[in-house]
Amino acid sequence: MPAVIVTAWNEADRLGDTLRALKEAFPDARIVVADDASTDATPHIALQEAVELVRAPERLGKGGVANLAVERLRADGPLPDLLLVDGDLGTSAGRLADLVRGGDLVVAVFSKRVGGGFGLAVGFAAWAIKRLTGLEPQAPISGQRYLSAETAAAVTPFASGFGMEIGMTVDAHRAGLRLTEVELDLEHRATGKTAPGFLHRARQLRDFLRVYVALRVQ
Repeated sequence: MPAVIVTAWNEADRLGDTLRALKEAFPDARIVVADDASTDATPHIALQEAVELVRAPERLGKGGVANLAVERLRADGPLPDLLLVDGDLGTSAGRLADLVRGGDLVVAVFSKRVGGGFGLAVGFAAWAIKRLTGLEPQAPISGQRYLSAETAAAVTPFASGFGMEIGMTVDAHRAGLRLTEVELDLEHRATGKTAPGFLHRARQLRDFLRVYVALRVQ
């Protein structure tokens, strides 16, 4: 049974459903919510659902706050298998049971695309991974990932910010570990062609570029 890390920032409206679905799908799992200094009720919902909570004192970005959860788990010994989950999956998080099927690094591919912009950020992520590894993943930045204990040890600490998934894929490949992708019927909060959506993707692209430059020189 993997330990589950749920990354969240201002996900009060969806986190409760996400956690209840995960607890039903993984009744014996240790679940840690990594809250990136939310300004809404996100941390309170985590506590209400009786899961563990780690909170960033200030915004650290996705990779940074996920590393807080890794440190919490590592305090009790070597990292176990991990399931990484975004806090906005809602009830569809229960379908992640089909992701935990063994393997080194298993990534969920969303069967339906919801929202999104013009594909620049995702396209750059795919290009960066191919350039660094030769791999051509369908879902280069999917946050729904199963990591074996060996993989977890090889890819942590995670790269900062939204570069977390690119760094993880490259580090796993360089360690001789295999990437597998599984299509699942998942839902998440859509960011469309709006000003907040474009700002979000600009931040993603910034972080993708940073991690690409860092990985090139390693």
